Amino acid sequence: PAVTATSWLVADLDSGAVLGGCGPHEYGVPASVQKLLLAATMLPRLDPWQEVTVTAEDLAIEPGSSAVGLAEGGRYRIETIWLGLLLKSGNEAANALARLGGGAGGQAGGIRAMNEQARLLGALQTHAVTPSGLDGPGQFTSAYDLALIFRACFADPAFRRYTATRTAEIPGQPALREKPFQIQNDNQLLYRYPGALGGKTGFTDLARHTYVGAAERNGRRLVVTVLGAEIPTQRGWQQGAALLDWGFGLRRDVAVGRLVRPGELTAASAAPTGTVPPSALAGGAGLHGAPAGAATPWAGIGPLLGFGAVLVAGGTVLITRRRRHAVRTSSAMTGQGG
Repeated sequence: PAVTATSWLVADLDSGAVLGGCGPHEYGVPASVQKLLLAATMLPRLDPWQEVTVTAEDLAIEPGSSAVGLAEGGRYRIETIWLGLLLKSGNEAANALARLGGGAGGQAGGIRAMNEQARLLGALQTHAVTPSGLDGPGQFTSAYDLALIFRACFADPAFRRYTATRTAEIPGQPALREKPFQIQNDNQLLYRYPGALGGKTGFTDLARHTYVGAAERNGRRLVVTVLGAEIPTQRGWQQGAALLDWGFGLRRDVAVGRLVRPGELTAASAAPTGTVPPSALAGGAGLHGAPAGAATPWAGIGPLLGFGAVLVAGGTVLITRRRRHAVRTSSAMTGQGG
């Protein structure tokens, strides 16, 4: 399909087979699809029925960025905060969940746990600096890594329920004179794509539009990941839908690689080639401590990291990535990290 995304990947959620992609191991900026890594990390750690208090630290988010509307001093069940995160992309919800799951280290401890989880999943091109996906120096991911992360999320029944929820109610806070209110899921795939299972939207000025979504058709479940999309004609979810249609149209035995299993790769494994975007490194450390602005000296592609190695070894197909110039449009989503 004719999409504007600078990189993307389509894979089978169940088998892990990679059906195809464009620049799947190119470094990109995640925006709010970063919240999927937060979910993969914190869902097993936090009791959804526990009632917790939202703090001023949680509400310290970039002015104008996406928020669900949690109140300082408000008491909410963790399940409610998850719904605020995954339906409305609440950045204050992300801060709260990272803090709560970070133990004594607080939010910083939560971010460290996210990066540890990324390495466990084999997402070697992912590094989190913020729990919400708001831009930060040294924060990046790849289309391939996002597929690994979403697949880990989707293995959790609670995540499957949250991401498929269309509406939810945020309870009122009588002590704070806050009334209850309803939120709706921002992922339009749920409403407009038959068989949609869920996903996550994202946008910042730096990342542009990012998207991860999943759907089922004829007993087959696929995931699509999109980075760096512009929307002159199609929004991120629409580009994801077009790629899902393409994937469902392929034979079931078509595959150009596979997604690695959690724990399959070690820190010593070869990592994919690519260049960390200077915009992601500005003012911070590079991948695994590389100096700011330096190219990352990875040599070659590990045989398990995706279809690049398979295609090169076969010697019959060469996939290249053509960078598209970013085009600013007036139809950009309001706010950051949405």
